[in-house]
Amino acid sequence: MTPEERWPPAGGPDDGSSPPLLLAEPDEELAAQAMARFTAAGVRVVACHDGAEALLQAGAHHPGAVLLAAPLPVVDAAAVTALIGRLSPVPVIVGAGPDGAKEATEALAAGAVAFVARPYRIEEIFPLLTAGMMKRGDGSADTLVVGDIELDPAGFHVFVKGRSLQLPVREFMLLRYLMQHANRLVSRSELTQALWGTENPESNTLTVHVRRIRSRLREGGGSCCTIDAIRGMGYRLECNKTARSTVQSSH
Repeated sequence: MTPEERWPPAGGPDDGSSPPLLLAEPDEELAAQAMARFTAAGVRVVACHDGAEALLQAGAHHPGAVLLAAPLPVVDAAAVTALIGRLSPVPVIVGAGPDGAKEATEALAAGAVAFVARPYRIEEIFPLLTAGMMKRGDGSADTLVVGDIELDPAGFHVFVKGRSLQLPVREFMLLRYLMQHANRLVSRSELTQALWGTENPESNTLTVHVRRIRSRLREGGGSCCTIDAIRGMGYRLECNKTARSTVQSSH
């Protein structure tokens, strides 16, 4: 990460000139890893390990943004999001794996502005802190449209030809990544690093997730888009020539 990509743009991690990021993460190892990477990139971080402490720290430190794990002990992520929205409104991002999907969805309904995968991929979180979502007056995020697929990253919704398509957390994140890089070959190592934080998840994990998304798009939504496997290299999301195949922002 270059100095120009740091958040906030003025001030460093120790000068106290900018509001910190509040991280509520019960897994101490994940918290330490995230804190180290944020701090190295110029972001001051205040960390805590449950929802009750997150509310106390939000009142004491007045953070510029809040990142909540889901599930979150003591007070869950949805309740923390709702209370922060009433007491000291700041953007809330919720991070969850498969075991936290329900709580993350409830947090989004309570006012969280975005959903990210947990374990955290810091490169995914930085754009949320630097532009677009955190600066939009309505607190919403840009919608991705590729062919006949529409994906709302803030609301955690996918539509194919206007019909809702339900995806589990990791499949949602994988589809979003492929849509963000539509018509481009994305290597297996890039995808596994982005989605699992490692280049070496279980050998067939990525293959299984891609197969499931491909099936849902084709059988559940009748999409004109396909995820092509390039043997030994990676995957590419493409739409046939009769579809509009662009990525755009919906406002």
